[in-house]
Amino acid sequence: MNFPQAVMNMKESEDLVDSPEIRNKSKIPTENGDSYFYSFRGLSDGKEHLAIEYGEIGNNVPLVRLHSECMTGDVFGSNKCDCGEQLNESIKIFSKEGGLLLYLRQEGRGIGLYNKLDAYFLQEKGFDTVEANQLLEFEDDLRDYEAAAQMLQAMGVTQIKLVTNNPEKVAQLESYGITVVERIPTGLFLKKENAHYLKTKKSKSGHLLNIPH
Repeated sequence: MNFPQAVMNMKESEDLVDSPEIRNKSKIPTENGDSYFYSFRGLSDGKEHLAIEYGEIGNNVPLVRLHSECMTGDVFGSNKCDCGEQLNESIKIFSKEGGLLLYLRQEGRGIGLYNKLDAYFLQEKGFDTVEANQLLEFEDDLRDYEAAAQMLQAMGVTQIKLVTNNPEKVAQLESYGITVVERIPTGLFLKKENAHYLKTKKSKSGHLLNIPH
């Protein structure tokens, strides 16, 4: 089969999926070593989420992080949040110990990039993260992790050790059939620019953070 026909068959098969499945697996060399990027089809929300495998997962209970896309933090190093630091921490751990990073296209806790920037504007006026979202007529957090559970199940993973400070991720994954055998906290990346953001995460969104007074 020539290359164009193989791609055409892959695209045509998108409409024939009965349940979520792996679409492709591509080996990509990175500064943290070789990793495998998985794409999927048939996910519940239709978005282009990625699973990135570090090391050999095999039949073990893998370390997993669900990381929602944050362009400002992940790419441009924003100090308004701790997203970039959490992402980099997980990649370093997984590149040494093995693990799965699920990179989810849920910018701004699900409200999108432009709306997140609008929320940032409101935060500059003195509102916290939750208040800003509510003023924009959004809930505090619109993220749903059904697609993440589907990605894991498509990879044959049903038990995980989840790297997170957010108990909502644990609760949602377990409601979708993934057993979280252990919750592993991320580091605390506290700085003056994100101190109020992290305190709001703890006080209003239930994140398990040990923030010094």
